[in-house]
Amino acid sequence: MIRLAETKDEPAIRECAEEAYARYIPEIGCKPAPMTADYAAQIAAGIVYVATGEDAALQGFVVFYAKDGYVLLENVAVLPTAAGRGVGKLLISFCENAGRQLGMSAVRLYTNEKMTDNLSIYPRLGYVQVALRTEHGFRRVYFEKDLA
Repeated sequence: MIRLAETKDEPAIRECAEEAYARYIPEIGCKPAPMTADYAAQIAAGIVYVATGEDAALQGFVVFYAKDGYVLLENVAVLPTAAGRGVGKLLISFCENAGRQLGMSAVRLYTNEKMTDNLSIYPRLGYVQVALRTEHGFRRVYFEKDLA
């Protein structure tokens, strides 16, 4: 099940981000941005959704919002214990469907160049690489998927 995150979900969301992104610290040289995000503010803004299992425990989450005619998929994370079960794909599909319902033209996202798993996952889900930029000292790969 996917539902809008509530204030009480913040500790589980933060823990999920820590567990999902910790493996990238050695490659990037610091904590990735999702490990330091202000989830309380994002939850309050209504832009965080959680995926829960049959036991209602959090398995992953997604952060996205409409911006200038497209949806910015800011973050998607899945607990390592839930990885490989389609949770991430379900969360991304949820974001895409929300974008269609809002009349948005596309979903855009970026990922760190050193998060190589993402570089192969997004194209398999229909995303096309549209840019490669250095921002804030990080090499970011930008992807886009047309929602038409």
